[in-house]
Amino acid sequence: MTLEPMTGDAPAVTVRSLTKIFGGGATAYTALAGVDMDVRAREFLMLVGPSGSGKTTLLSILGCVLSATAGSAVVLGRDVTTMKPDELPAFRLQKIGFIFQGHNLIAALKSRDNVALVQELRGVPRAQALKDADEMLVAVGLAGKEHSLPGDLSGGQKQRVAIARALVGAPPIVLADEPTAALDAHSGHAVIELLKALTQERGTTVICVTHDPRIFSFADRIVNIEDGLIRPDDGSHS
Repeated sequence: MTLEPMTGDAPAVTVRSLTKIFGGGATAYTALAGVDMDVRAREFLMLVGPSGSGKTTLLSILGCVLSATAGSAVVLGRDVTTMKPDELPAFRLQKIGFIFQGHNLIAALKSRDNVALVQELRGVPRAQALKDADEMLVAVGLAGKEHSLPGDLSGGQKQRVAIARALVGAPPIVLADEPTAALDAHSGHAVIELLKALTQERGTTVICVTHDPRIFSFADRIVNIEDGLIRPDDGSHS
């Protein structure tokens, strides 16, 4: 099953005054301090900034992993900040592929089963889900590793399984948190080229958090975030 991208001229993502505060009182920490951002449908946007700038927090709210303290985040026409908690998992499953910094693989499942599980949860029959998984593993350079358990894979190979899991079924939005951090230059470029191809061929919108200057050239646009706020682009990453 391939998920349909959003059509029309509406932005895929619209963020307004988005705020996230962790803790309270004297120990409160403001991770996002009123972020405003639009992401066009079919855009490959890279989000850059120093550690602690709010990049992962912003991505996690867009991906329905964290709740916001205030503000709005409209993703594919739905404000995820006002959705009921029991609505968020289904929306995330159907609409968003998330590449986490950690692999988050199920240790007892083979590579193909880790990837196929997402499709099965979407209602795809198991035989087709396994076929989709095998094709995506080949696409990320893991041909021959379909039956390997996570414990038998290198860190980079685990990351590629996690990437395949996020991309299977071509969800309308892919959120990638440092997808090339554990990969060598060749593998990193291959993965980013695959993400870029999704935007061009399938209309996928990609938001990628990265510190990796090797991949800046693939972006349609680079957005800088610092101290929990979007900063004007000074052109240094273009």
